[in-house]
Amino acid sequence: MTTSESAGLSSLRGLRVIEMGVWVAAPSAAALLADWGADVIKVEPPAGDPMRRAFGSLGIGGDDFPNPAFAQDNRGKRSIVLDLHDDEARAALEKLLATADVFLTNLRPDALDGLGLGPDATVERHPHLVYCSVSGYGLRGEERNRPAYDIGAFWARSGLSVQLANSEGVPLNARGGIGDHISGLAALAGLLAAVIDQRHTGRGRVVEVSLLRTGSYVLGWDLSLQANLGKVAPAEARHSNQTPLMNSYKTKDGKWLFFTGLEADRHIENICRALGREDLLADPRFADARAIRKNRVEVIATLDEIVATETLEVWAERFDRGGVWWAPAQGPAAVLEDPQLLANDGIVELGEVGGGPKQRSVNGPVSFSDARIRPSAPAPQLGEHTGAVLAELAGLSDQERKDPASQP
Repeated sequence: MTTSESAGLSSLRGLRVIEMGVWVAAPSAAALLADWGADVIKVEPPAGDPMRRAFGSLGIGGDDFPNPAFAQDNRGKRSIVLDLHDDEARAALEKLLATADVFLTNLRPDALDGLGLGPDATVERHPHLVYCSVSGYGLRGEERNRPAYDIGAFWARSGLSVQLANSEGVPLNARGGIGDHISGLAALAGLLAAVIDQRHTGRGRVVEVSLLRTGSYVLGWDLSLQANLGKVAPAEARHSNQTPLMNSYKTKDGKWLFFTGLEADRHIENICRALGREDLLADPRFADARAIRKNRVEVIATLDEIVATETLEVWAERFDRGGVWWAPAQGPAAVLEDPQLLANDGIVELGEVGGGPKQRSVNGPVSFSDARIRPSAPAPQLGEHTGAVLAELAGLSDQERKDPASQP
């Protein structure tokens, strides 16, 4: 099958998505839809999505400080500014929703209700619309309006941060955006499933995703063990990891690598031979998976001592030649130059913004066999497309507004 550069998937061309999203979770899902060919219109208040000013909010720089994070999650969209407290702006949004297939938002439920944009009311006015809500804690329950970033709802409340605590029991304070991006992928899957049904039935529906439920799903193995067995393994220190062949080790040049030998009986021989320590195969502590687990502290200490004798480059050659399953623990700079990631279109170059330099950005996680989708349009300036989009609406007949299928 021939692969060619593509402006997107033919099935998504003409799919109109109205995004009323802030920060990360909903905008990240909308950015992937734009990558794949959808027409994504980002509706922003006069002050704009606060993510535009994220670095200023953290005291790092002014509002004009370069913001690659915003660029990643808002590339390829059109931005319009509507002050929804104004009657004319509200009327314009209603006209826009009448032309749309999907409404995607992560505003809090009370804020949406106050604007008359709650899920039930909106779908009642626009029965064709797939309404996708991404919230912190869900649309029901006493805490549905609790404010949430991913560190709270996805990591802390779901149990993830405790299960990933360090050996002193301090909960993990995760890197920004991880839970948001995972939740954005969940929203993307749900809304596209609803779009498929919409195309069969002509009807829309409400799709719900919350950071809490997504985090709970990610931790599903541990939660299922707790629910059914009444306990779950606690967090483990590296030096006493129950699976020493799925552990990290530091090399002579101060770099780290992971062995990924989950099936210890299968991998121990190759590891010992590649390490130049065939003698360990006669050591009862290394005899089999059960022995390795039982003697894990001593096994890890032995492997620590051996791995520390050579550089990562030396071990990489030996491990690859010896059939060892392993991976380097890379920092961001190394990841950006990883030839395997680059060979699979993991990094893309976005177009220039306001005459400035082009930005490198992380590609979405999905490829398609017959279309190399390489997003190139940068994130829009605030309100950049307001005039053009409103002019499009003014040129539509009433029938066209009610029938999105009539749109090109």
